[in-house]
Amino acid sequence: MSDLPEEIVATPEELAVCCAHLAGHPHFGFDTEFVGEDTYHPRLCLIQAAAPDRLFLIDPLSTGPLDAFWGLVVDPSRVVVVHAGREEVRLCRLGTGKIPGNLFDLQIAAGLVGMTYPLGHGPLVGQVLGVHLSKGETRTEWRDRPLTPEQIRYAFDDVRFLLRTWEKLSGRLEKMGRTPWAREEFARLAQTASPEEPAAEEKWRKLRGIGSLDRRRLAVVRALFHWREETAARTNRPARTIVRDDLVVEIARRNPTQERDLQTLRGLPRRDLAAIVQAVVQARELPLEECPAAMERDQDPPQVLLTAGVITAVLGDVCARLRLAPNLVASNQDVKRLVRARFLGAALPTDLPLTQGWRAAAILPDLLAVLDGRRLVRIADVTAPAPFAYVQAVEKEAGGAS
Repeated sequence: MSDLPEEIVATPEELAVCCAHLAGHPHFGFDTEFVGEDTYHPRLCLIQAAAPDRLFLIDPLSTGPLDAFWGLVVDPSRVVVVHAGREEVRLCRLGTGKIPGNLFDLQIAAGLVGMTYPLGHGPLVGQVLGVHLSKGETRTEWRDRPLTPEQIRYAFDDVRFLLRTWEKLSGRLEKMGRTPWAREEFARLAQTASPEEPAAEEKWRKLRGIGSLDRRRLAVVRALFHWREETAARTNRPARTIVRDDLVVEIARRNPTQERDLQTLRGLPRRDLAAIVQAVVQARELPLEECPAAMERDQDPPQVLLTAGVITAVLGDVCARLRLAPNLVASNQDVKRLVRARFLGAALPTDLPLTQGWRAAAILPDLLAVLDGRRLVRIADVTAPAPFAYVQAVEKEAGGAS
């Protein structure tokens, strides 16, 4: 086990000393403990930081503002090491309005060098360093003070091996020529983990039960969803406590014109009836062309589904050869969209990860070669990690026999 000195940072003065120490290093690791079940924004309860020569537990409940620490995180001249850092990115954005300047995520790096993705912190440290970590405090109450000895030990262990693991994985990335791939993925994580990500605009489409609604009622769903999110953020309450998902859809179905139309709806808080009706009325007054179009349901013909299964298998085989985690490279839905585009004779989707960056250069050509019939696949060795073999298809001569 690591025998680095451990310090608990509980005052503004101690925080200043801690940040000055971290600032003296070109890299450090950090993790957070937070509680988010009963608030819209997660409540930060603890920050663990690892310098090459010291470990820190920063108590944000007593240190005061964390501007100096977050300033180190967003500094692009310093590598900040995290594991599965989506929440760390989000907390940084909430604290500063910025994203980390030079992120290195161990979980992503592991997937890029052939390890399982996503791999938990304990298993990752075990596979890379051969160290066993206990995860006994995963459901602990981090808001209570004082922290117990078990909580403190667990919190230090969460960052104790971050930098050693980073050294190993960054070395493997460099050896495999995948450091640029990793930088691309880390930047993508930093962008997509931000609360203000552009994709958030369409999250309302994931609500169940909207498939049968017309465009005007979809406009109502969209308006209510955005009103709910704004209200939840402003009051720092979980969105589900403002209006449940099923009630958002039910209100759109009823299309109320006044508060009394909603008074018989069970489970709807009375305090927000006026605001709800106002949002409904504003959505109803939109011109039809400004209302969202109904999404076409994914009712692909059998040949698309069958072909997508083959291409998914080819993806797994290619990733095995390249020592990549397939589910880091592409999802089943990504593959299906690729096949669907070919089936429809449409251009490949530009928002598809497979058509961007390193995936487009290293993975997509092999998938398209099989999908377009330019390369044939057969099972060469069913016992091998990559069991397929490929041969170039022989083009038919004009007028020749098939």
